[in-house]
Amino acid sequence: MNEFQTIKSKLEEAFTLLEARFLEREELIRLLLLGLMAGENTLLIGPPGTAKSQLARAISELFGSGRWFDYLLTRFTTPDELFGPVSLQQLKQDRYVRKTDGYLPDADFAFLDEIFKANSAILNALLSILNERIFFNGQDKQSVPLLFLMAASNELPEENEQLAALYDRFLIRYEVGYLKHLSSFEQLFQLPGEPLPELLSMRDIGAIRQAADQIVIPEGLIYMLYQLKTAMEAKEYTLSDRRLRKIGHVWKTSAALNGRTEVNVWDTVYTLHMLWDLPEDAPALQEQFQKVFQDALKQETERELPLRRYEQIARHWADKEDELHAFQFKKEVGGRMSKEDQEKAKANLEECRLELEETARELRGKLTGWLQREQDLPGYIRNRNFLLLHTAQYAVKYTHLRIQGERILQTMQGLYRTLFDRDIPGVQYDYTL
Repeated sequence: MNEFQTIKSKLEEAFTLLEARFLEREELIRLLLLGLMAGENTLLIGPPGTAKSQLARAISELFGSGRWFDYLLTRFTTPDELFGPVSLQQLKQDRYVRKTDGYLPDADFAFLDEIFKANSAILNALLSILNERIFFNGQDKQSVPLLFLMAASNELPEENEQLAALYDRFLIRYEVGYLKHLSSFEQLFQLPGEPLPELLSMRDIGAIRQAADQIVIPEGLIYMLYQLKTAMEAKEYTLSDRRLRKIGHVWKTSAALNGRTEVNVWDTVYTLHMLWDLPEDAPALQEQFQKVFQDALKQETERELPLRRYEQIARHWADKEDELHAFQFKKEVGGRMSKEDQEKAKANLEECRLELEETARELRGKLTGWLQREQDLPGYIRNRNFLLLHTAQYAVKYTHLRIQGERILQTMQGLYRTLFDRDIPGVQYDYTL
């Protein structure tokens, strides 16, 4: 088992442990650990009592040796409480330096509750910590070891330029609500309470981040992101260049976690949580994302099921159907044609017959193989990205591609039957499956 398979196994164990304690948070747990591995800040929006701080603390417990810092901000919170007190010894030497040991600039993992209550005295220092991982300590730039910062708020910030800059530094955003299912209520009073084991290490994070830097995003997925950006702008949603770049980085991290050297379309499925500014915009943005996702999925599967090529062939001969059929008719009734036209039409008809037969047989074989895969599509999809949840709901996307292929095959069979008055040899296919 190589290093990445080991990390994958440890993450899967972490999912199980966290899901047993935090009910109805399966997607969020995966998204948080993906964000942690990518080094992207995460913001949770939701009412008090939804276990936001507990979840952050539990994730840090999985990295037992990491230094932890958490704080509840109010409008009266002072910089000393977050960044450490001013050193009196340094002050005597006319140096304004904070003692940051044990405070946010010294932490590996941090949780800041009610983040948007931060006052202007705290805000500027937070901006550089969140984005550049730098704390300006007096005249010195202090590198911050922060691996992951999770913040929470009961509400989104009002129109405020400074808070908007803070908000933009949280790539991943997730709306958290109260429990909804009866089964969750039944488990709520029997949740595990023992400490979580130290499953993961700083070395694991470093290995994934180093691997992610080498991952390639194929041109098709770059175009997918451009299409998404364009579609959002048409609906008057904005996505900054910084956020676009960070989205790509999260995709690369997902590919690294799955032990690949290139991003595939399944690395993009959590992108919705990196797009919205307001939770109520999520449904409209999800619709936009699903459109470009399906197009990208179709493009990625072209090697296995080249629908575009099959469709072009079917359309090419469908456009010539009247011309070919006219030749057949004239031949049957003895219509007069020049020898040159007759030879040309005959050659076209033979080319049509051979190409339709060859293409239809190939397409039929591909569809038959596709049907065999559909017997365990959820398993196939999960092998593409183990971070995915509810893989059965994604299986229908592959089914749509198969149905599209079946329509093309029907078009070819119908065209062949019209032109040659018989079925294509060796292309029997059960459309009822």
